[in-house]
Amino acid sequence: METVGLGLHFEELPMGKQFKTIGRTITESDIVNFINCTGMTEVLFIDLEYLENHSDIRGRVAPGALGYTIAEGLLVQSTMQHTGLAFLNMELDVRAPVFAGDTIHVECEVIESRLTSKGTRGLVRTRNKVINQNGQVVIEYTPLRMVKCRDID
Repeated sequence: METVGLGLHFEELPMGKQFKTIGRTITESDIVNFINCTGMTEVLFIDLEYLENHSDIRGRVAPGALGYTIAEGLLVQSTMQHTGLAFLNMELDVRAPVFAGDTIHVECEVIESRLTSKGTRGLVRTRNKVINQNGQVVIEYTPLRMVKCRDID
């Protein structure tokens, strides 16, 4: 019986392939739980009076790291189950704030794809754009991952 929800193998990630994830709304609970879990107690994230009266940012802002990790979660559940082997490195650019109530999704393009010397796995780099409900790119990053090849019987 076929198992659904499995990730993409190396062979399914050629240069130029593009895809996007489903969306997810960032909630107040997401922000509070993330701050409590990570210890990111920056006043921008924990002091609503400060935000309202002293900050140039208006609204319940989320840490950039939260937007990035939710984007990774959207990708893990849709592209990496049973096939992702390692997250090796990345460049990250936070372009705009993410707020409670924003709905984000990730648009990906494969910009590097090559077999490793073992031949049973490949290295895949994608350009990931995290986009909010207004079509604005809020985060862009380029992870390099090690991905399994299909089993050869």
